[in-house]
Amino acid sequence: MSGVDGTLTKDQLALAEVTLDFAEEHLTPHALAWDRDKHFPVDVLRKAAAVGLAGAYVREEWGGSALSRADGVLVFEALATGCPSIAAYLSIHNMVGWMIDRYGDDTQRARWLPDLCTAQALGSYCLTEPAAGSDAAALTTRATRDGDHYVLTGVKQFISGAGASHLYLVMARTGGAGPGGVSAFVVERDDPGLSFGANEQKMGWNAQPTRQVVLDGVRVPADRLIGAPGEGFRIAMNGLNGGRLGIAACSLGGAQNALHRALTHLADRQAFGKPLIEAQALQFRLADMATELAAARALVRQAAAALDRADPSAPQLCAMAKQFATDTGYSVADRALQLHGGYGYLSEYGIEKIVRDLRVHQILEGTNEIMRVIVARELTGALR
Repeated sequence: MSGVDGTLTKDQLALAEVTLDFAEEHLTPHALAWDRDKHFPVDVLRKAAAVGLAGAYVREEWGGSALSRADGVLVFEALATGCPSIAAYLSIHNMVGWMIDRYGDDTQRARWLPDLCTAQALGSYCLTEPAAGSDAAALTTRATRDGDHYVLTGVKQFISGAGASHLYLVMARTGGAGPGGVSAFVVERDDPGLSFGANEQKMGWNAQPTRQVVLDGVRVPADRLIGAPGEGFRIAMNGLNGGRLGIAACSLGGAQNALHRALTHLADRQAFGKPLIEAQALQFRLADMATELAAARALVRQAAAALDRADPSAPQLCAMAKQFATDTGYSVADRALQLHGGYGYLSEYGIEKIVRDLRVHQILEGTNEIMRVIVARELTGALR
């Protein structure tokens, strides 16, 4: 967080403070090693669950924290100051929990939500396919009804947590072409026919695994269907509205950390007989970075408030916030690296990791080009 925001309640300020303390104790000291070793710290995710961060949006009766989206963006910004990769995985895990709570029935909630909220079970969101990324409605994974079961066949691509997660919320086609033919299913890690590709070698987000999810005739009971047949695409898109806010908030947190590191470096670094922080040209750069982050933060919080009150403009605002905050976050982190000079390029200083982690935020949960499509569609649709 950056200073005290008068729009936040006392409870929200306390929530942000507690989450920052958690990030400083449990994420910051280990983030570079996790990145280097490609280590997924499940034990730390369970510590996060112990303070209510693995069932953030799930109702209390199922073990969750029942946070609002306005609360959630504070949580994920704070977590990302410690490690954007782990914060982003927790955002995705929480998206899965919210979707089951929102669209599942009580039997499904009782079966899966308590373990998701304690992180004894981890969740992954499975929409993207090798040939269906931005055009998600063109997915080809098929779920064929067979008596009291469905048989799922297909491949999901770029799945965060794959292999380590216990539950996979899979979008599969039960009907015809287009979004109306898609349904949502929970697949469990031990289901026969489920396998995983190799852990992808990535630019960033190395502290969480990314693999293909391969469904080769995975036979699941019909009660694994979330919602009604044909509702899966709507469920997936509604989940992404919140997921986009989570990723936007993670960009803010990572960039805020980068800005703080740049300030500290410029204060300590001497050149031409004085600290670099005294150079007005560099002060102006810092001022621009801080101003842009404040503007992005305001838009993210506006979108979160709109989603909480089910405002019809919420999907458009979530797209705006995701595009603007992730573009801004990456830009601020990149400029913070530049302000470090050669030291910024060294892994031990932590800046280059932030840059690598934040770059993918402009791609996932819908590319920023698709975010512009969503916004433009709403604008031009109003003219018709």
